[in-house]
Amino acid sequence: MSSETIEIRNLTMEDYLGLKKAMIAAYDGMGVIFWREESIARLIRIFPQGQICVMVNDKVAGCALSLIVEYAKFGDNHTYQEITGNYTFDTHSPKGDVLYGIELFVDPDFRGRRLARRLYDTRKTICEKLGLRAIVAGGRIPNYEQYAVQLTPRQYIEKVKARAIYDPTLTFQLSNDFHVKKILKNYLPSDLQSKGFATLLQWDNIYYEEEKNPIRQLKSTVRIGLVQWQMRQYNLEGFLQQVEYFVDAVSDYESDFILFPELFNAPLMGEFDNLNPAKAIRGLTKYTEGIFKKCRELAVSYNVNIIAGSMPVLEDKSLYNVTYLCRRDGTSDSYYKVHPTPSEVYDWGMKGGQEIKVFDTDCGRIGILICYDVEFPEMPRLLALQGMDILFVPFMTDTQNGYNRVRCCAQARAIENECYVAISGNVGNLPKVNNMDLQFSQSAIFTPSDFSFP
Repeated sequence: MSSETIEIRNLTMEDYLGLKKAMIAAYDGMGVIFWREESIARLIRIFPQGQICVMVNDKVAGCALSLIVEYAKFGDNHTYQEITGNYTFDTHSPKGDVLYGIELFVDPDFRGRRLARRLYDTRKTICEKLGLRAIVAGGRIPNYEQYAVQLTPRQYIEKVKARAIYDPTLTFQLSNDFHVKKILKNYLPSDLQSKGFATLLQWDNIYYEEEKNPIRQLKSTVRIGLVQWQMRQYNLEGFLQQVEYFVDAVSDYESDFILFPELFNAPLMGEFDNLNPAKAIRGLTKYTEGIFKKCRELAVSYNVNIIAGSMPVLEDKSLYNVTYLCRRDGTSDSYYKVHPTPSEVYDWGMKGGQEIKVFDTDCGRIGILICYDVEFPEMPRLLALQGMDILFVPFMTDTQNGYNRVRCCAQARAIENECYVAISGNVGNLPKVNNMDLQFSQSAIFTPSDFSFP
């Protein structure tokens, strides 16, 4: 070995036959596997810097193939076929932020020379020089077939991490500063040794600096409009006119957000006053989709992000209390109230949602909780850990005692999580609507004790 020469360089088409031979040897036991010549030619043509080989005495001993991808388009749940564009490599984008490793192998005849480590180190150098955020790859777990009966993939990976089990691929990747982000199912179904599973691996470029686009930078000062909605009898047309009136008003003040209260469409329940409360609230659901679409249109036309209070939604015969975020760029999201109140459960048969999450906006990351949700400190804390800047709480209370609970808890959440909290409620009365006859509220925005309003 002392007379050997080892060279790392970019792959060329003259290397193809050597690459093919080395790859077949590397995947011996899985059948005759190799990249076709036209595939290698395309990779070299679209991204020559990312295709590297290691030569030992002028023979191809190993190879690493890569693409640059816009990772947000794929996310963490993807397959090998998807990330490679069904093996066309159309997913490669010079504007991407991640170097994605689609292949790395070493001919068994040349192992013991740390050639794979050299290939990984070269990949890291490429990632750093190109200013990419990270290297990501789907990693095989070839020894899993020996343990699949007694261990789940997660248990197997944990044992490999603890060095209780050796896996020729995963053990090596972990030793090269890659960390496992998650387990991918059916990543490469033909990989019988891994039982179709793969590890989603990532190496982070600590020198990466995200370019700041001045057009897309988040605003440092945010203006919020809170609607203290007066409950009174409306038909649908009158209701939508009133919604647009408030959107127009806050837009004139160049507000970034407008927050409507919980169940602000309750006046439309007057149509179902002859029904019991459970049937009446279900009747109200027929208006939800139309109101949501109108709010989405208003968000774009008035250039303001709308948090459309909350409205009842019927899904698979289950009733939920749902709020909608209508962004001014035309996109939207929803949040299902996790904690319905005891009266909502008893009188309406309301069910709770199963997910809490933050939402990205052009003014930072926001959270939305509905009324009773804010009285549970764990939920805002989870949102704060996800980077929430502002918490919006549409609420509905019929007494001052109920309002004080919401208000005091919202103030506590602002202090605990060092974020702004905005609450918006209903006032007035609806004498013809059961469970909605009285409303008490005072909309407000709370700041943490440590810093004031701009």
